[in-house]
Amino acid sequence: MKYQYQLSLSPEEAANQFKLKKAASRYGKIALRDINYVEILKRSIDARQRKVKINLKVDVYVKEDFTEKKILLPDYQDVRNKEEVVIIGAGPAGLFAALRCIELGFKPIILERGKDVKTRRRDLKALNIEHIVDEDSNYCFGEGGAGTYSDGKLYTRSKKRGDVERILKLLVGFGATPEIMIDAHPHIGTNKLPAIIARIRELIIACGGEVLFETRLTDILVLNNEIKEIRTLKGDRIKAKKIILATGHSARDIFELLYRKKIKIEAKAFALGVRVEHPQELIDKIQYKCDSRGEFLPPSPYSLVKQIGGRGMYSFCMCPGGIIAPCATAPGEVVTNGWSPSKRDQPTANSGIVVELKLSDFKNIEKNPLAAMEFQKQIEQKAWLEGGRTQKVPAQRLSDFTQGKVSENLPVTSYKPGITSTDLAKVFPGFIHKTLQTGFKEFNKSMRGFLTNDAVVHAPESRTSSPVRIPRNPYTFEHVQIKGLYPCGEGAGYAGGIISAAIDGERCAEKCIESFKNS
Repeated sequence: MKYQYQLSLSPEEAANQFKLKKAASRYGKIALRDINYVEILKRSIDARQRKVKINLKVDVYVKEDFTEKKILLPDYQDVRNKEEVVIIGAGPAGLFAALRCIELGFKPIILERGKDVKTRRRDLKALNIEHIVDEDSNYCFGEGGAGTYSDGKLYTRSKKRGDVERILKLLVGFGATPEIMIDAHPHIGTNKLPAIIARIRELIIACGGEVLFETRLTDILVLNNEIKEIRTLKGDRIKAKKIILATGHSARDIFELLYRKKIKIEAKAFALGVRVEHPQELIDKIQYKCDSRGEFLPPSPYSLVKQIGGRGMYSFCMCPGGIIAPCATAPGEVVTNGWSPSKRDQPTANSGIVVELKLSDFKNIEKNPLAAMEFQKQIEQKAWLEGGRTQKVPAQRLSDFTQGKVSENLPVTSYKPGITSTDLAKVFPGFIHKTLQTGFKEFNKSMRGFLTNDAVVHAPESRTSSPVRIPRNPYTFEHVQIKGLYPCGEGAGYAGGIISAAIDGERCAEKCIESFKNS
């Protein structure tokens, strides 16, 4: 027989099958000898009390053998001679749109401005070491999209948008650890995600789809408000009845193209701030309320939210045991983001700490839908100037930042291009700077010890989400003005992370294919 229980155990008990059996035996009043296996279905950490507990949802196999369930990929079809769907962008939205097209019997043709995951590494190295920004191959652009080399976090609040478990199962089918099906905040890791992305691409090609790298979209030809053709920087002219536009939140040239073509777009509010790095050991002590984390607990994350003067201020993309990365997509700008390897074993923890922006913060949005994007760009350019006109970021120690004091010296941080001591008031508008200063003091009330000069503030964290929305019909997902154009994922303003982007990619593919069948 099989029984399902909710258990709350010590980290050591939760990590050991024999101790799990003993706990299940106590809880269910079952003889220990009768329990063959305890399968963990869901796992989360509860650090609210003095003693940290691991909350588990388990299946207990009593006098019944346990057989591990193998997750299989769908039966993908050969689509080489099928109707074509053009997909712009090989991030999670584009890749999962392509997979869904194949599943439904349509041929995807993916155009990706960047390079494949392996070749892309060289450009990231040049960015980190030589401060060279390749506008088509960087942390934001290239196969796999922005998440590939900036963490691979899989947690999402978008449960109502689609089937999260389906996307997780697909990732496991392509090689992700089954642990992502269990953990409350699943994470693949930047060291493992590229291989998974490569396997997805290989399957797309094996099924007859196409993936064209270093192929940047430069023009969309529209006749009578209907897509007819697209053009690329290489000079390609591709006939296209349907386009899934999944270019990501940093594709400013695409937003500018749509604006020039008078294709409707809208300014969108987003959040902007800094990336703060602490010693991981300090975060562990605060969160786990202990001097030493021990071997059975992972490096601790944190999540903070406050209302400061009518604006939300919150932690974003928190990376335990992680590294801060340079995420500029053009020369003359500085952008930060963070990532963690799968083991989260680096000595530092970092997180974006961002302030909610409102449409009223941007000038002339009624006439200029690019106003939020231009606001974002101006701050990144100021950071580049204050950092020394390189990929070094302007920085302050955290307590110094709250006191408006330029730090006399800065510690070594995980940010490889380097940091420069400066007054971050020179980078941010006054209302953002003051909100951050006040907010950090409020954060310290929730996490005593958070506000310390052992922590370093790096500026800016500015690519939290798209500053533009490409409006679409909520039922057909087609652009409100242009027939055959399907805005998709983060860049269109309809997703916020790997899982929600993948879900949106699948849904866009389904809606696009429905329109084929109905035409």
